[in-house]
Amino acid sequence: MPRRNTTTMTVRLSGPLSEFVAANVGEQGDYENVSEYVRDLIRRDKETREATAFERLKAELTHAWAAPEPSYKPLTAADIIARNRV
Repeated sequence: MPRRNTTTMTVRLSGPLSEFVAANVGEQGDYENVSEYVRDLIRRDKETREATAFERLKAELTHAWAAPEPSYKPLTAADIIARNRV
């Protein structure tokens, strides 16, 4: 089985942020511990960013497919590489 990389991080919270986390952890909260809560927040952020990137790609593809056919130009791999170096 492949070994996972694990990172331990320390986060300091005070005041309203600390109280908010405490309200979401333990018997009264949705999470058993702070680590579980933080992992869930990171997963959700990752999913949101991936969904945003996918929507941006879909929009670009929709725009490209809507372009009139005469605007298409044949390109070689070298053309694309050169264009992307700018």
